Amino acid sequence: MNRARPRIPRLAAAGAAVLTLSAGLVPQQAAAADGDKVLTVAVAQSVDSLSPFLASRLLSTSVHRLMYEYLTNYDPGDGHAVPALATEWKSSPDKLTWTYTIRKDSKWSDGQQATAEDAAWTFNKMMTDEDAATANGSFVANFRKVTAPSPTELVIELKKPQATMTALDVPIVPKHVWEKVGDFSEFNNDKKFPIVGNGPFVLTDYKPDSYVRLKANKDFWRGAPKFDELVFRYYKDQDAAVAALRKGEVSFVAGAPALTPAQAASLKGEKNIHVNDAPGRRFYALAVNPGAKARNGQKMGNGDPSLLDQRVRHALFMAVDRKTIIDKVFQGYAQQGAGYIPPRFAPYFWKPTDGQELAYDPAQAGQLLDQAGYKKNGDGKRVGKDGKPIDYRVLCHATDSNDKAIGQYLKEWWGKLGIGVTLDCLDNVSDPWLAGNYDLAFDGWSVNPDPDFVLSIHTCAALPATPKDTGATDNFICDKKYDDLYAKQLAEYDAAKRADIVKQMESRLYDLGYMNVMAYPNAVEAYRTDQIKSITTMPAKAGNIYGQDGYWSWWSATPADSDGSSGGSGSAGVVIGVVAGAVVLVGAGVFFALRRRATAEDRE
Repeated sequence: MNRARPRIPRLAAAGAAVLTLSAGLVPQQAAAADGDKVLTVAVAQSVDSLSPFLASRLLSTSVHRLMYEYLTNYDPGDGHAVPALATEWKSSPDKLTWTYTIRKDSKWSDGQQATAEDAAWTFNKMMTDEDAATANGSFVANFRKVTAPSPTELVIELKKPQATMTALDVPIVPKHVWEKVGDFSEFNNDKKFPIVGNGPFVLTDYKPDSYVRLKANKDFWRGAPKFDELVFRYYKDQDAAVAALRKGEVSFVAGAPALTPAQAASLKGEKNIHVNDAPGRRFYALAVNPGAKARNGQKMGNGDPSLLDQRVRHALFMAVDRKTIIDKVFQGYAQQGAGYIPPRFAPYFWKPTDGQELAYDPAQAGQLLDQAGYKKNGDGKRVGKDGKPIDYRVLCHATDSNDKAIGQYLKEWWGKLGIGVTLDCLDNVSDPWLAGNYDLAFDGWSVNPDPDFVLSIHTCAALPATPKDTGATDNFICDKKYDDLYAKQLAEYDAAKRADIVKQMESRLYDLGYMNVMAYPNAVEAYRTDQIKSITTMPAKAGNIYGQDGYWSWWSATPADSDGSSGGSGSAGVVIGVVAGAVVLVGAGVFFALRRRATAEDRE
């Protein structure tokens, strides 16, 4: 669900057609003709872009984690920073200069050496080309200068201290390939295969709204994956995806983004199928159009003007029964929502105070609407300033059963207030969302171990430059107090102090009323144990498999018929190997033992 960033991607379910399971479309799950072991993952989301400079959906950013190395990675056990393309890093005493040592044993899949120059070029391109900054521009906005004094040394000079320097979730691309690209706003990286990368997998084939196919990178520095191929297959119909799992046509089902309670219940206890139910890294929310506009001040879209009144926004949220949503819709596979960051990320988890909480209170909601001047007419309908009955359009994802189910509750709850609801369920919610053509929308993001990205998408700087441009904003929020807090947390290296500032930001978002976090869904997914012998969750003790902050799951996955003698480390070895390679963080950077894994996916 992210507009174009990497993480957080949003839960945008796109794609117009149901995937046809024809024999020639993608390689068969079990084994390709040449005997290669193929791991096929059924997903409910299609790729928005294969360009890491543009992609925002969870699937896209997950694929990029497999294709390209980042400077650092997150330990699958507790999320602290560990080596990736950089083997170590250190900051100057004033924390304005960061020096990274780039590993010598990482090669691009075309045989060329990956160097510090590739990293420098990637960051400099984002700093000088606004289109290249579409997805991850917030990470480099504070960079003053980036250089590569040698093939193994990367130096980043900052304008102000920046607390995310071991959590730069930016895929590093090969300069010799990408420097040939002209218009970064148009280049989707999907015309020439295989795509040159240096991650654990190499992308070899792609069909929009159908599949993404990758092959194991036998030269990956951490060790080759044990599956020879990895295929993400798009299903618009999630019941069909579950049926494919039962038949053994796919190895893993991620859900949309999770399996429904009914689907999970139907799979539990079935032979050769394991259901993974763990705290997620996502939040599930209702986003309000705050009066969409671009950075140049031009208004966008057609949001209902009544929603510009904070009392109206609070009234709507006070008429949403979160407990019913958890009990009836998620059927217990979620926690009630409150703050913007899920409880899995304990240091940053926030809850409103008793006096601040917008608790379920329909009577008080009605009073707020009366105070705001939106009273009922003779037919019991609330009317706007134009005298017409209020009927809010709510964007929802056509493939998300939760959106549809909660949408029906909204019709009931808000109907009692005298407000109409029209559900606008689409395969592609991105177009009207980016144009600001909605009143409210179902929203959801995956949170990373470092929360900076999901915080950045609500800053004024994330707005599109003009109505014709695409920004990094989630839903056009622009608030000076929030922006000031964002800048403050970004420059704070003390872990406890930074966490406190982040909580203040969550409190501000809550009070503004533009984001109503209703739930923190569990990661509910399933795989075939007769095809997958072992696989790493994140966090290791109780975490998700699909949409991790890293490549641990698919890199570690071991075929059921494997003797464990080939490829990379198995699930247990992942944690051991990563911890063994961890670098002690320097100075104030120690705070990066961020935990978060409370609910996430990745941008995403």
